[in-house]
Amino acid sequence: MIPAISGSPLYKIACPESIAFFGASNNFSAMGSSILNAILTDGYEGRIFPVHPKEKKVLNLEAYSRVRDLPEVPDLAYIVLPTKIVAETLRACGEKGIRRAVIVTAGFNEVGGEGKVRQEEIKAIAREYDIRFTGPNCIGVVNSHIKLNATFLPSQGRPGFIGMASQSGSFITQMFDYLGTRFGQGFSTGFSLGNEANIDIADCIRYLGACPDTRAIALYIESIRRGRAFIEAAREVSAIKPIVAYYVGGSETGKKACLSHTGSLAGPDRLYDGVFKQSGIIRAQSVEEMFDFCYALGSCPLPEGNRAVIQTHSGGPGAAAADACGRSGIELPALSPATLKKLGSYVPHTGSVNNPVDLTYTKNPLDFFHAIPKILLEDEGADSMLVYFLASAAMIHRALSGMGVPKAEIDAQVNKIVDEQCGSVAALMTSCNKPLLGFSFLTRENPFIAGLQDKGVPVLPSPERAARALGALVEYRRLKEKLARSVRTK
Repeated sequence: MIPAISGSPLYKIACPESIAFFGASNNFSAMGSSILNAILTDGYEGRIFPVHPKEKKVLNLEAYSRVRDLPEVPDLAYIVLPTKIVAETLRACGEKGIRRAVIVTAGFNEVGGEGKVRQEEIKAIAREYDIRFTGPNCIGVVNSHIKLNATFLPSQGRPGFIGMASQSGSFITQMFDYLGTRFGQGFSTGFSLGNEANIDIADCIRYLGACPDTRAIALYIESIRRGRAFIEAAREVSAIKPIVAYYVGGSETGKKACLSHTGSLAGPDRLYDGVFKQSGIIRAQSVEEMFDFCYALGSCPLPEGNRAVIQTHSGGPGAAAADACGRSGIELPALSPATLKKLGSYVPHTGSVNNPVDLTYTKNPLDFFHAIPKILLEDEGADSMLVYFLASAAMIHRALSGMGVPKAEIDAQVNKIVDEQCGSVAALMTSCNKPLLGFSFLTRENPFIAGLQDKGVPVLPSPERAARALGALVEYRRLKEKLARSVRTK
């Protein structure tokens, strides 16, 4: 582990107090202008110095014609320029004293021929001036906790806990809306790495391992360039934080795509399976699964074992969850006699107290959010819990109206009930110290789903995805214990 996060070469890339920006103009269609506009729009509060040979102002910021004219030495150079002038610009940054850079520009190793020569040139300049940089051929960096979105797409998500290092910029920028609309959060920090000519994914693992805002780490991998460094970094970090990787270069078609994308050479699936297992990394089979796993791992305590209880008020979703649990290595034990006795007054004769527990209907709907899940979580045979959530604010609104509550008071009462019940579910996970995952076909447009997620309860879009995410929690517990044993035997 790095002794302090400030010692990472990525610290001033992710947390710059000042940025020299190359490639923005007052032409809003230019990529550099789009990126600078996103930085400004998303509320970055650091100092920005556009460098432009002709413009006196760029996007209402004072511009400078040369790097050496800047009034201070910025923490970071952001380069979105034509390929042929990147090297001279990087050298000018080095002469000014700038020691960190993001090179968005493409046209280097990934195109072969002269591009490879150009990449070697910027690597040599970086060594000469002790510059560390991400890219080239990348999208940029995101740090939601300092309102830094240095990419070309707007980010509306609130600060989150998933850190990401990606060899594809799309899985940073195009996930803003995905994470926000499904889980209600953005990245903690996200790095687009491009060709990894200088800083690579192993460096990112160490940084995100030390990042206080990151609880789970997502990796999109097309190839691993420094195998030993990757394994060492991942083993150290996965002992304290979960790492989930999605690797796409295992097939012949995947290899060809990776080669043309970043100029990287991928390896066979079995090799990467072994690397991930040796490193304590959980492997995902899709982008959605990668984020599902990170979302659950960053939200929940780890289970003691692989036994779960399922709570539902509908047989179909409960059966689907049970089937998915079986496929994910999750056992569904019978409830203890003590638990069955406690449930007696809550479960109608139409319900089932097998596992899954299918309530069908409850006399007091609010029991579904506290009294019943509390009894189930406290069962000595349950290490974790899955809950099917169907309740909607509209149902409560209709019930209150039928009870004669004045129309002017109904909305406030609905909001209060939703907030209290979501808080009750979240408190159960804390008090019982067991993971509780929800699943629902409702979205964050439903106040119950948004409320649960915003209070820290992970709710996934299907029973299958929730069960697989629970399986990832169990697997991470096993991987951590395996790593701990290997350390003790050394």
